[in-house]
Amino acid sequence: MGIFNRKNCDICGEKPGLTGARKLEDGNMCGKCTKKLSPFTTDRKKTSLADIKDHLAYREANIPKVAEFRVSRQLGGSTKVLIDESGGTFIVTPSNKWQSENPDVINISQVISCSSDVRETRNEIKMQNAQGKTVSYRPPRYEYEYDFYINIQVNSPYFNQINFKLNNFRVDRGTGIYRDMENQVYDIQQALQPRQR
Repeated sequence: MGIFNRKNCDICGEKPGLTGARKLEDGNMCGKCTKKLSPFTTDRKKTSLADIKDHLAYREANIPKVAEFRVSRQLGGSTKVLIDESGGTFIVTPSNKWQSENPDVINISQVISCSSDVRETRNEIKMQNAQGKTVSYRPPRYEYEYDFYINIQVNSPYFNQINFKLNNFRVDRGTGIYRDMENQVYDIQQALQPRQR
């Protein structure tokens, strides 16, 4: 019965697809309209229909800003921080085809803080005993790998933080790759350093 009783999208008026409507605080929206929201949006279910419409108007106004954006610096790895130094703006995107994906163009002056977090993952190394069973070493042995995360706090009515993982590959401590990741974190933080206002 649910498939024949789908509510129309309160944004575009169309029937939602098979995946159904997405709930808002006081309405519904279809998947097509949901895809137009900023990828940094959170708490959609607690957002009013009026605020969603305002957000979509902001996203529409963002399209010409993307067309005008000129990359003067590229920082990061699998997720990139692209900077337009002449425009004083930046984009955070995992895509190489970002020009067609309407990424948020954010003023560097909107940055409140830019912090990093290095997360350690510990995996136990095991061995096979004489009977062919996998067992722990005595004492246990471990290998460690590290992931680098960036958290950018921004002053925006549509989202207030951008979190992303910088690496999409294994990073071991004490290696050139680890030092390179530390340098990338430093460069991003320096580029987005909140200016004295």
